Amino acid sequence: MSPETTGIFGDGTPLPEPPPDTPPDPVGLPAAYLDYYRDTVLRKLDGLSEAELRRSRLPSGWTPLELLWHLACVERRWFRWGFTAEPVEDPWADQDADGRRHVPDGMTTERVVERFRAQCARSREIVASAAPTDRAAVGGRFATEEEAPTLAWILLHVLQEYARHAGHLDIVRELADGEVGE
Repeated sequence: MSPETTGIFGDGTPLPEPPPDTPPDPVGLPAAYLDYYRDTVLRKLDGLSEAELRRSRLPSGWTPLELLWHLACVERRWFRWGFTAEPVEDPWADQDADGRRHVPDGMTTERVVERFRAQCARSREIVASAAPTDRAAVGGRFATEEEAPTLAWILLHVLQEYARHAGHLDIVRELADGEVGE
């Protein structure tokens, strides 16, 4: 096997394959991976009981449902409020005054999943309507053109956030019921 197809230690472990049908263009590739990780997060939560979704198994105290709510807010912050400068009510809705993540009182799991899916759908629309070199609009998250990142930068930033949190959910899921991620 060539170094491109083996693990970092040369032990013959195959490297992860890209999501199927990934386009080679500079927006299509990260957008396809972002969709892959959006689905991965939902798969990792699928099968957990309501109690496990709302239970923390980590010293930091966050729960799997809080993480999903956080990712819905990340989508809204970076694509709607950030890139398009859409006015959004409470862009930091996933955090309390102390910066701790939380799901709003009374919000059901179904509603969190629905909001997550809706935010992802809106983000896809935004990405499809712009070029990777387009800069975020001024007036939402960004006050000046100099600080406004490109769409390509935002895509990669959000992608790395998903990849990191998918790994967190791997650990939580294994602790909850022994399921191990792929």
